[in-house]
Amino acid sequence: MTIRLRHAIRAVASTLAVLVLAGGLAQSGASTARADSWIPITGTGSTWSQNALDQWRKNVAANYGMTINYSGTGSSAGRRDFIAGTVDFAVSEIPFQSAPEDGSAPEVPTTGFSYMPIVAGGTSFMYNLKIGGKRVTNLRLSGDVITKIFSGAITKWNDAAIQADNPGLAMPDRAIVPVVRSDGSGSSAQFSLWMSKQYPSLWTAGMRSQFPTPANGKAQNGSLGVAGYVSQDYGEGAITYVEYSYALKSGFPVAKVLNAAGYYIEPTANSVAVALLKAGINSDLTQNLDGVYNNADPRTYPLSSYSYMIVPTQVAGIFTEAKGKTLGAFATYFLCEGQQQAAALGYSPLPMNLVRAGSEVVKRIPGANAAGIDFNACNNPTFKPGESESDNQLAKTAPQPAACDKKGPDQCTTGTAGALDETPVTGTGGGGASAGGAATGTATTVDAAATSGTGEAVYDANGNLISGSAVAGAAVSSPFTLPDDAWGTPQALMTVAGILLFLAIAVPPLLSPRLRRGGGRGRD
Repeated sequence: MTIRLRHAIRAVASTLAVLVLAGGLAQSGASTARADSWIPITGTGSTWSQNALDQWRKNVAANYGMTINYSGTGSSAGRRDFIAGTVDFAVSEIPFQSAPEDGSAPEVPTTGFSYMPIVAGGTSFMYNLKIGGKRVTNLRLSGDVITKIFSGAITKWNDAAIQADNPGLAMPDRAIVPVVRSDGSGSSAQFSLWMSKQYPSLWTAGMRSQFPTPANGKAQNGSLGVAGYVSQDYGEGAITYVEYSYALKSGFPVAKVLNAAGYYIEPTANSVAVALLKAGINSDLTQNLDGVYNNADPRTYPLSSYSYMIVPTQVAGIFTEAKGKTLGAFATYFLCEGQQQAAALGYSPLPMNLVRAGSEVVKRIPGANAAGIDFNACNNPTFKPGESESDNQLAKTAPQPAACDKKGPDQCTTGTAGALDETPVTGTGGGGASAGGAATGTATTVDAAATSGTGEAVYDANGNLISGSAVAGAAVSSPFTLPDDAWGTPQALMTVAGILLFLAIAVPPLLSPRLRRGGGRGRD
């Protein structure tokens, strides 16, 4: 009996251990096969949407074993790379240009392509300003004032026009340093297009990917470059245009912009979603933003727009059907599940009509899933299964702005973007709290240096990177850290196997003397 019991327990434990080990090997093999089934792909282009792209790239690498290489070289460079056939996809805020402003040859791809919306967001105005040594976090600017700042017509923060926008602040006598992009940029194109449409008498340069540097300004490369300059100590007095995500992650505020309804609004996920309800979508899926600029909804942020991925619709050059399989799966992920993280990253998720349009584009990518997206399993936060395209959940739930955000004698003291500390009233106007903010009064403010980050990157006075690789704070194109895998079945089985193996070794010696004694009494 003792020998049989011992052998039985050991046999069970050994068998279970072998099964668990085999399962682990099979799981490892499956992971390897999973990774091997996706051919790596490469893209270049926009830095405006890079924070979102980098997060999605990390997600699909961890979850599906995909390798998506991407370099934020600027929209213009991305379009050129696509035409040259050196990348599998590009990302840009504007389409190919038939008459580039620098006089270069028309941008005409030699292979089939399509534009596909990837994420929405707001072009924001990140700034570094103090009053009496305290950081300002509630700056307000009207459109004509913004245009005058970036055209060099307004050069002092205490200009009467800026003071009129900010009755709650005693604006300082300090020089303004407008920081613009030095590279060909979709951000520059979208911003200058807005100025040319809304204030043509003030901005006469038209839409410009290559932004002209004002006499009192600085030019920096990429979104990280302009955000990096503003976030430095010597950047006090500076202001730049950059996607909201960079200000949010760097711990710096953005200006609230006056909309057509007379309210100063921050580019949150909700305000962008409301604004883009008036966006016109062209037949090639590019955008017409005239309706957005003048959206009369008081919750609107007027400089809201989409970013686009340019994808091939035929096999050519380095692009193959195997790469198309990866690209189509990646696109399906970020059009649906990936949009869940858009708001946290400083963007606004795509609504159903653009996801549906994106699904049609996915079908045209060689090697991709010809069925497109299953909308009942999409998990996009702007719509639920069975809803119509007019049902944008973010727009439905967007709060109305506070009374102190309306143009007038009061100014909300609540902070914005990555700097939520309130700014006390120093001007002649009254205060108040923005929608969702705490009641204000004698608000506590913090020095910019205290919240601007670790300062790992060091720039010189011209904004050139001396050391490090990231903007002070967190204005970096790096994804969030995903949580480690939770305790699962393999771990549980391995634990059980260990316990049984221990019992197989430890219990029989303990039972054996008792069994022998019991057996002896039975024979007496």
